Amino acid sequence: MPKLNLNLFIDDEYEYHEAPHRKLRSKASQKPKRTRQQIVAELAEQQDVIETYKFTYRASRHERAWLIGSLGNFYEQQWFSDVLRLVKGGKEATVYQCLGNTHTGARLLAAKIYRPRMFRNLRKDHIYREGRASLDANGNEITEDGMLNAIRKRSAYGLHLAHTSWLAYEYKALQVLHAAGGDVPAVYASDDNCILMEYIGGEELAAPTLSEVELEREEARALFGRVLNNIELMLANDLVHADLSAYNILYWQGEIKLIDFPQVIDPDQNRNAYKIFERDVIRVCDYFARQGVPSGPRRIAADLWTAHNRRLHPEVHPALLDDQDEQDRAYWDKLVDEGRRG
Repeated sequence: MPKLNLNLFIDDEYEYHEAPHRKLRSKASQKPKRTRQQIVAELAEQQDVIETYKFTYRASRHERAWLIGSLGNFYEQQWFSDVLRLVKGGKEATVYQCLGNTHTGARLLAAKIYRPRMFRNLRKDHIYREGRASLDANGNEITEDGMLNAIRKRSAYGLHLAHTSWLAYEYKALQVLHAAGGDVPAVYASDDNCILMEYIGGEELAAPTLSEVELEREEARALFGRVLNNIELMLANDLVHADLSAYNILYWQGEIKLIDFPQVIDPDQNRNAYKIFERDVIRVCDYFARQGVPSGPRRIAADLWTAHNRRLHPEVHPALLDDQDEQDRAYWDKLVDEGRRG
């Protein structure tokens, strides 16, 4: 089966971008940007490739090329039989409902395809990356000097490797938590731009997030306890979600599934771990308070954290502080003073 060259089909919506702070190359060294008309012409030249993928979902021409480029290998390896519909589209990722087969034993799968620029625009991404090794598409630590140098320099290749690493962390976190009995989707396969996982929802309607659901008080109370159990399970497995809220907890027929783990951190390797963890707990508690289940989020966070023998106020690395910010300078001076007093 012919392989699609995805790089031919990147238009404004899916285009890879260099980091905004990088110096621009001289005009003489910059490649001219192809027009939409040129891209469409190149797409037409590979029409025979596209026609080999007879998906039920009728995507636009450019989306179809991007879809095939992201899912083509999974389709050829028979992880699924068809792409049925778009479940969720957004700036970060697009989720498609796929028809399963005997390979996975599931009737429906979810294919989560990430936007190329998703993690490049993540605000203060260094906070989440602290203490994390860079991973390849197979979840193995990258140790090759050339690859690590490309990541440090944030070259186009380095950005691609960094993008892949974010996905690998999500895939590994889901594997660990599912094996531990957590309320997360099962995962089946991944590559450098897509994860195939358990589909949550019905044939025609995907599961909404908790943010879209109004709960009766008794059900809310039970689900609140369930979410806290999952938060504690993450801590027990040395994981902090780092972006948990009602927007990334799915609800279906009285059950929940926690999703979206690419920014997951190790609570023992990240110096801002407790503040990030506390923020997760506060966001969850805020949602359930609106559902009639008030609580003390800061107390809950502290109790969960210390129950796993972790300090509430770890040292903050100076690199994470802004020397132009008065509060950050005052905080650092306080740490230095406390250190002198010993």
